[in-house]
Amino acid sequence: RDPGNAAHRAEVAALWGVPALPDAPGLPALQLFEAIRDGRIKAVWIAATNPAQSLPDQARVRAALEAAELVIVQEAFAGTETLAYADIVLPAATWPEKDGTVTNSERRVSRVHAAIAPPGDAQGDWQIVAAVARALAARIAPELVPTFTYADADAVFAEHTRTTAGRDLDYSGLSYATLAQQGPQQWPYPAGARQGTPRLYGDGIFATADGRARFLPVTYRAVAEPVSEAFPWRLTTGRLRDHWHTMARTGLAPALTRHVEEPALSLHPDDLDGLGLGPAALVRVTSARGTLIVPVQPDAGLRAGQAFLPMHWGSAFLNGDGINALTNPARDPVSHQPELKHTAVAITPAALPWQAVGWARGDAVAWRARLRPWLSHPSLGYASVLPVAMSGESGVRIRFASAQPLPPGQLRELAQALGLTTPDASFEDTGRGRLRRLARRDGRLDAYLLAGDTRAADPLDAWADG
Repeated sequence: RDPGNAAHRAEVAALWGVPALPDAPGLPALQLFEAIRDGRIKAVWIAATNPAQSLPDQARVRAALEAAELVIVQEAFAGTETLAYADIVLPAATWPEKDGTVTNSERRVSRVHAAIAPPGDAQGDWQIVAAVARALAARIAPELVPTFTYADADAVFAEHTRTTAGRDLDYSGLSYATLAQQGPQQWPYPAGARQGTPRLYGDGIFATADGRARFLPVTYRAVAEPVSEAFPWRLTTGRLRDHWHTMARTGLAPALTRHVEEPALSLHPDDLDGLGLGPAALVRVTSARGTLIVPVQPDAGLRAGQAFLPMHWGSAFLNGDGINALTNPARDPVSHQPELKHTAVAITPAALPWQAVGWARGDAVAWRARLRPWLSHPSLGYASVLPVAMSGESGVRIRFASAQPLPPGQLRELAQALGLTTPDASFEDTGRGRLRRLARRDGRLDAYLLAGDTRAADPLDAWADG
């Protein structure tokens, strides 16, 4: 019953027709990137994740991706941060385009069918992996090409179920036909079973060598990075209601972007008063690993000395390395989960008096691609290019700030980037870094830019959203 024992490895090796499986597991994510950065791993294939935004201590993660000799990214969405490091991009189908199964948190396996065809060259993950395997086998071990030749997703699932036989997650009695006839089933579902298993380990036998449960005694362990005089605030990061991970998908849905458009650092009102700042002021958040400038907002639900940042926004939306430029890579020794829930930081006013805000209606993906160069503009201390929704339609919002006004030529370039080349209304006082432009279409506000004086932003937003 031990899933890691030598006998089971030998069974799987025999099923796959290979001499043996590795005795040791692969590296967890953080150690994997340490090994890439150190040169112990030369190539990495990344699928269904976005480590150049989601992992802590982004400077080290990105240094690893730069150091790798080969980075393959298997991705369904354009614009994710990790794609910037890819040598090879493999276009993947996303969930409504794939045929297969899904297993939920109560071990229930459900059959799913593709609702739409994948666009362009996109394929299911198993198809991509099998195609690469066949191409490699043809060059280095032609006799193994048939090993990676599957007729369909059903054949892949059938092979998977055989690898689970005799283990605690025994699927060996399940098939697509069974799921079609009986509906979703809970594993274990061993060969010969007539239904799934609602309660796991009901027989008192556990998935260990002797069948007995293992309990891990735990004791309190202090945070890896205590606050100090230099870093007196306790920062935690977490999720928001309407966003998921790195916003590759949720950032495309106007209804979801309306909930929270822009990341903001939440502080107790007393801490905000102590900094002499009001809501939406820009602050500089610094940890031992990096710095990030973001707006601030009061939150009486926090204790004084605590701060909160949502995790979802990375360098695809903000200048710098994103929220996880700050976070702590210390990890639990058993689960290897990083300590994202506590980072010691310093918070100071950003002192960026010149600001510009703008908005444009239309495809947010296209607008973000067009405006992305401004995220790395050397004169901007803060820059955000964010998908938003007005009147149920998608669009994009920008917010820039710097210590000095942008030169007149760059102000006009920014207006052009927002499509305000021939505006319906325009005002310029470039000597003081001020420019205002707006455009209408069909009697509706279509785009605006306020630079140097942003006080009209609220009524313009109300017009756009009316």
